[in-house]
Amino acid sequence: MKNLVYLLLLVATYSFGQEDKEEKEKLRLKNLQESVNYTWDANKALSEKDFINAEAEYRKAIAKSTENSSAPYNLGNAYYSNESFGEAFTRYKQAGETATSKEDKHKAYHNMGNVFMKEKQYEKAVEAYKQALRNNPTDEETRYNLALAQEMLKKQQDEDKKNQDQDKDDKKDQDEDKKEGDNKDENQGDQKDDKNKDQGDEGDKGDQEEDKKDGEGDKKEDEKKDPNKGDKPEDKKGEQQKRPSQLSKQQVQNLLEAMQNEEKKVQEKMDAQKVKGVKTRNEKDW
Repeated sequence: MKNLVYLLLLVATYSFGQEDKEEKEKLRLKNLQESVNYTWDANKALSEKDFINAEAEYRKAIAKSTENSSAPYNLGNAYYSNESFGEAFTRYKQAGETATSKEDKHKAYHNMGNVFMKEKQYEKAVEAYKQALRNNPTDEETRYNLALAQEMLKKQQDEDKKNQDQDKDDKKDQDEDKKEGDNKDENQGDQKDDKNKDQGDEGDKGDQEEDKKDGEGDKKEDEKKDPNKGDKPEDKKGEQQKRPSQLSKQQVQNLLEAMQNEEKKVQEKMDAQKVKGVKTRNEKDW
């Protein structure tokens, strides 16, 4: 009895699960069909140049089913035509992730590469085109775009390197100019210090000259006050000798006589030496 009940429960659970699965599948298909319908309406509006309604219908299609990769892909094309490349890339990326076939993935990555080319992001464009070729290696348009992207990438890299080298040269020149400016400022500072020093020396010299003049002026002033201060040392010495005491008239007379007698004796000695010193001539007959 228990086994029978257990078996009936299993059958009921399985039946309920199957019904739930069938309901989910029906809902999925229903949503996908509605998404396709919205996409069809969006395509029609876009063909009529009605971008606003086309965008709205594409968004409804995307919200209704994530399995419909055509909706984001076509919306990406609409943005690309309006040069809204950022929004176009978002929709192409969404289409590539939701696509189940290689062909749909190839188209999504190919157009992603086109967006990168428009934005001059050549390195990313190369990778996008390579991903597109992995899903469809026979597409010549994608192969051509890949070669073009690689060429543009090389030119961009060469230009970037050139600009970097130029920036380095400019920075080097700026550093050298700054260094020269610093040296110039330093030299000007040294010259200014030397000039100030020379001016200081000249000022000191002028002060010394002024002091010397002041000293001489003081000396002359003192000489005016005391005449003896301007005499030579010999004069000063003579001034310091004591003058002889005043003699009487008789003493002066005696002194004069003594000097005359002494002078007479000296003269007699000189006359005697002159007579004695005269040489004679010797005459001989040969």
